[in-house]
Amino acid sequence: MDARTIIGWNLRRLRVEHGLSQERLALAAGIDRAYVGRVERGSENVTITTLEAMATALSVPVAILLTEPAADAPPPMPLRAGRKRAS
Repeated sequence: MDARTIIGWNLRRLRVEHGLSQERLALAAGIDRAYVGRVERGSENVTITTLEAMATALSVPVAILLTEPAADAPPPMPLRAGRKRAS
């Protein structure tokens, strides 16, 4: 796996684990939602500043985004579509 793919894989996994949409993560990190999508697809070169902003929004160390997943790890699942119900 190349570095962009690893970062995208980890970003999506962590975002879904935290129950955040791309839009909510982008808002928390102060970046564009479309940019988050491109990073998750591995089509964007990310600066260390942007990695730090996303890691901070996810409350994880930056190094977690750079850790290569196990070869047999299942791909991150998407969030359930639609809006959350009001509580």
